[in-house]
Amino acid sequence: MQTATRALTSFALKSVAIIGAGITGLTAAFYLKRKSVPVTVYEAADRAGGVIRSSRQDGFLAEAGPNTILETSPRIPQLVHDAGLATRRRYADAGAKNRYLVRDRRPVAMPGSLPQFVTTKLFSGRAKLAVLREPFVPARRDGVEESVAEFVRRRLNGEFLERAVDALVAGIYAGDPEKLSVRHALPRLYEQEQRYGSLLRGQVFGARHRKRSGEIPRSRAKMFSFDQGLQVLPDALALAIGDSLKLGTAVSGIARRDGGWQVATAGGEARHDVVVYCGTAHRLAEWRIESPAPVDLSVFAEVRYAPVASIVLGFRREAVRHPLDGFGMLVPGIERFNILGSIFSSSLFPDRAPAGAVVLTSYIGGERQPALAGRPADELVRLALDDLGTLLGVKGEPVFRQVAFYPKAIPQYNVGYGRFKQRLDEIEGKAPGLFFAGHYRDGVSLGDSIVSGCNIADRVSNF
Repeated sequence: MQTATRALTSFALKSVAIIGAGITGLTAAFYLKRKSVPVTVYEAADRAGGVIRSSRQDGFLAEAGPNTILETSPRIPQLVHDAGLATRRRYADAGAKNRYLVRDRRPVAMPGSLPQFVTTKLFSGRAKLAVLREPFVPARRDGVEESVAEFVRRRLNGEFLERAVDALVAGIYAGDPEKLSVRHALPRLYEQEQRYGSLLRGQVFGARHRKRSGEIPRSRAKMFSFDQGLQVLPDALALAIGDSLKLGTAVSGIARRDGGWQVATAGGEARHDVVVYCGTAHRLAEWRIESPAPVDLSVFAEVRYAPVASIVLGFRREAVRHPLDGFGMLVPGIERFNILGSIFSSSLFPDRAPAGAVVLTSYIGGERQPALAGRPADELVRLALDDLGTLLGVKGEPVFRQVAFYPKAIPQYNVGYGRFKQRLDEIEGKAPGLFFAGHYRDGVSLGDSIVSGCNIADRVSNF
């Protein structure tokens, strides 16, 4: 009995190093600490949360990064509950249900039902017939990896690509559908064709599978934030982690020694039994790993990241003609605007703007116009204002503005991205106790990153 107790105690006290205090690293550390596993989180920046950054000024609440989280997995609301934030969670206003696509230089509400789809002016009769024809299009199972554009043209038609899917992937990835891999960037679409032979049949017959797995389609997932913005979540997780979080501590490399790992920082070295990398792919390429089996990380420098600028603008309500009765609008590239889209932030959640004012969050750059994202802040505001004036009837100057630029905002799951995931699997196989998690591996949304953190905590516990 004493031997077994000592063995269990030894297992429980194994030390884990987590590299990166974005939402994935924080989630993993939070759950490992709840299991009494000693954790140290190393973060190069002077704050936790990564791209999540909320700020309040003059009555306006601005999100410099992501704006919402979708409850696509039961693990997401569970984290909110476990972090003690259920009372601070704010679901999106039920009245803000419209999602707009721009067509002919004006926002048109996307159809939410079959009768609305039949009558919508977003798509031509030919495009609508393509949807009815889709179940009869043969599935492709020859193993050839398709881009999102190739997939959509084959199963639907070019109009759906130009008018809807191009805007959709700009909203999720700030990406190019001609380059993004449908298998890796939109895996649920790919899996529906492989399993059911059709996207429509997948929607109908896949409901039972989704119910068993707990998966919720993005289109039906609840959307939420918190009373003081998304940063409430990483702040709460960082508080729970406490002194185990080491800010301003960049890791330059790790070395496999004596059955454990030496983690090197500017302040020296620390020994851990397990290392979990939750940073970015481009930072991973700069790392050095010493281990008995050679580990080459240079390939991760080839992961493309899209640059994005976030422009948050506040206006007096009377300065905006559009009713702003929805989530926001997406802009297809064929419409030739500067912005990728805008979120009607103050329509989604309460207390985002003072009484009589509204907040719009727009995005510029991405793979569509990468050079625009790095323009000076004043120029970005002017570009956004020009588009908002045409699309939403915005007049005059904003009463609030905030601009943030991310030169490497979102990893692009382009055709061939599987080789990066395969390389990560190979490294984990060669280097026991080394794990990888985060948006470069498990999906780019905040929900994906939270689930990635939960799953890696489970994997480490099992290890």
